[in-house]
Amino acid sequence: MAECTTLDSLLEMGFDRNRAEKAVAHTGNQGIERAMDWLMEHENDPDIDEPYVPPAGNTLGTTEEQTQSPTDTSESIEDAEQMDDSKQPMTEEERMEQVKRLEELMKMRQEERRERERKEEIEREKQRRKQGQELLQVKQKLQDDEMKKLADQRRREKMEDKLAKQRVKEKIARDREERARKFGGGSSSTGLSSPPSEAPLLSPPDNQGAPPAKKDYDDCRIQVRLLDGSTLSTVFKAQEPLAAVRVYIQMNGENGQDFNLITPYPRRVYTDLDMEKPLSELGLVPSAVLVVTKK
Repeated sequence: MAECTTLDSLLEMGFDRNRAEKAVAHTGNQGIERAMDWLMEHENDPDIDEPYVPPAGNTLGTTEEQTQSPTDTSESIEDAEQMDDSKQPMTEEERMEQVKRLEELMKMRQEERRERERKEEIEREKQRRKQGQELLQVKQKLQDDEMKKLADQRRREKMEDKLAKQRVKEKIARDREERARKFGGGSSSTGLSSPPSEAPLLSPPDNQGAPPAKKDYDDCRIQVRLLDGSTLSTVFKAQEPLAAVRVYIQMNGENGQDFNLITPYPRRVYTDLDMEKPLSELGLVPSAVLVVTKK
């Protein structure tokens, strides 16, 4: 009788028979409230509307009867007869009141479920936002670390370039000081003895066939053609190394770029070994034209 009452109550509330039978079977017929809770929890199941098929040898209201012993069966029959005698049929008004109460209970449970789902959705949204913020923080930290690494690398490159230029300048200064100590007296004596050197020009005609002495130049005018077509021109000492010309170009025209130096006629590409040689040894005295090319 209790099973039929639960099933009938669910049908009167508008539930489909398949759903009502499944709810009664899966809750073990433990009351209308348990059946309603089961329906609300499984209303989105894909097989909720399929006909209920009880297990083999089991139907609604017969499970306990099949497992009971003959003694238990006789006692159950006696209890059922006593309940039937004491149970009075419900009037229409009582039945409608019960249906109304159950509908209100179902609405309350549905409202509780919606509120629970709303809170769960809010919590999930909070978790998503938290994870998104953590991900952004990780990305920002990686970008900051990368920028810091690039900045440190640029500072090291600038420092190394500055130190390299400083070493070249110091070497040029040392070379000038060394040449000044080595050739300082010779240049003055050469200047003082230069007038007598003109005497052979006034010698008799039999000495005119001798080749003139090769002139030593102290200065060298260098003209440089840059990559953009512009030119630089300045004067260097004949004994200064080609590295001095390179530093001059870096400081005045091609700062930060790596390049080669060549002479067009005759064509010659100057190597790193040539940078330590003086201009006079490289044949660039008294004047020369150098062209800057990309390395």
